[in-house]
Amino acid sequence: MRRLNRKQTLKVVKELDAFPKIPESYQVTSSTGGTLALLTFSLIIILVVSEIRYYLETRMKYEYNVDTDLTSKLRINLDITVAMKCAWIGADVVDVSGLTTSPAHGALQEEAVFFEKSPEQRERQRLFQIIRGSLKEEHALQDLLFQTGFDSSPSKGSPNKAGKGVPDACRIHGSLVVNKVAGNFHVTVGKSIPHPRGHAHLAMMVEPSQYNFSHRIDHLSFGELAPGIINPLDGDEKVTPDNRRMYQYFLQIVPTKLNTRTARMSSHQFAVTEKERTLNHNAGSHGVAGVFFKYDLSSLQITVNEVHEPYWQFLVRLCGIVGGIFSTSGILHSFLEFMVSVFCCRYKLGSHKPSQPSAVPAHHQLDHGTPQPTNQQIPGQPNSPLLLQ
Repeated sequence: MRRLNRKQTLKVVKELDAFPKIPESYQVTSSTGGTLALLTFSLIIILVVSEIRYYLETRMKYEYNVDTDLTSKLRINLDITVAMKCAWIGADVVDVSGLTTSPAHGALQEEAVFFEKSPEQRERQRLFQIIRGSLKEEHALQDLLFQTGFDSSPSKGSPNKAGKGVPDACRIHGSLVVNKVAGNFHVTVGKSIPHPRGHAHLAMMVEPSQYNFSHRIDHLSFGELAPGIINPLDGDEKVTPDNRRMYQYFLQIVPTKLNTRTARMSSHQFAVTEKERTLNHNAGSHGVAGVFFKYDLSSLQITVNEVHEPYWQFLVRLCGIVGGIFSTSGILHSFLEFMVSVFCCRYKLGSHKPSQPSAVPAHHQLDHGTPQPTNQQIPGQPNSPLLLQ
């Protein structure tokens, strides 16, 4: 009874077989099929390898949302060198609420250096220019640097301290924590002093002929320091022969959250518009000589996630590649065989003509009155057919 049930079960399973087997005696191989099989296998290998590489690569996905975080602080990271002595200039921040943040309240440091670039700074500046010049597509710069983990932190730019004589420049570097509102960070003549009616700098001890606001921005960013980001002003340099020169940078800051292999933090990106002019009160060009960074924050927040294709989609694409190429190659092989049979074997015009019956000599003809059996051979004429009259 069990054997009978087992046989019936096997019979049902065999009937469900969707992959019937063809006996080897029925299979015919050809050189055309072998050549096409080699090309098919080669194409499958190439496409499978490229698909695996595509699956292993990642891409940056950008999402845009409204920034609802109004209680956090804004961190300003700065590394700037001004071609004036540290005792002659001052740097601080004034926001829209009137609150002043000076270097004493943050972590900014002043360091006497030479304005001429060191070899490390020249190489770093050249690298920034090459990357900016070679990448034109939107977000392509960030995509490249997020994945390579390029380190753009200000500590990598070594200042020049090896000059001769007294240092002629001041390097201001470090971080300031300010309110997350619009503000103005500036470097101008004189140290800042408390003033009941506003913000002021004590510039009486410096002669106007000693003003020189040629400057180099080795690094300027907002938020946490993120590896793999080159900011718009990194490596920028301005040199002027005018004593009363005013440089203005208008920054639009966008809060950004990073979720990549090299960084997982909250940072900020920004766009910049530059303006500079020479002050001349007689010509109506008023203002204060210095370097001013006026920043404002966007209401949008960008989230950058490093993602790759899902695993199930990778398997579906692999199955599609293998099955699709096999099916296409089978159709192509059948089409080639049909074309070969058409042009070479069956339908050659003029290659097969119907044979005409040959005339039989008179001495081979039989007497009409003498009946002879069909296919009778004539004596003395071996293998010669008889024609019945």
